[in-house]
Amino acid sequence: MSQQGRPRAFVEHEVLDAAMLVFWRHGYEASSIAQLRAATGLSSASLYGAFGSKEGLFERAVEHYTAGPGRVSELVGDLTRDPLEALSSMLHGTIDMQSDAAHPGGCLVTLSATLGADGDDDIAARSVVAARRAEDRARIEACLRRGLTAGVTRADLHPAVEAMMVHSFVLGLSTQLLDGVEPAMLHAAADRIVDGVRRDDQA
Repeated sequence: MSQQGRPRAFVEHEVLDAAMLVFWRHGYEASSIAQLRAATGLSSASLYGAFGSKEGLFERAVEHYTAGPGRVSELVGDLTRDPLEALSSMLHGTIDMQSDAAHPGGCLVTLSATLGADGDDDIAARSVVAARRAEDRARIEACLRRGLTAGVTRADLHPAVEAMMVHSFVLGLSTQLLDGVEPAMLHAAADRIVDGVRRDDQA
């Protein structure tokens, strides 16, 4: 009789954590099935049986990331806080998360599947992270719209344009940190961004 594996739920949590780190460190295209097998402890048959494909595992790993380290991006959607406080919390929290030495640097959603081949799996992987980035951008825009309604941002603020600017800064954090820029500099830049959308008499 073959030895039974560990309970699926326990295995799935460990597998997703390990796969997340592989994709985060190497990116989608460069992460090989051999690396994923070694990290997760699963055979190819078990990996494909559980997730269907490398892209299927990647999609689940991204979900695992966004429910874990990546959930910091959702701070901007906190309706219980002043909109500018929520924006500031998201920016500074993102810098802290991406510079945390406990895991790979930067953001998995930004780095892992931006470019790649034209195979179906590669295109699907890019669509997974593109969808997440669109959600993040929409949350930032909604926060800025709340700021207009609350009267804490500049009256001439264009939420969609400003959201693009803020989100571009968030996406750029990964390369800045990987290039060795000190987090303190990025925190200072984040403060300038928040001050730039703040109504003058709210400073």
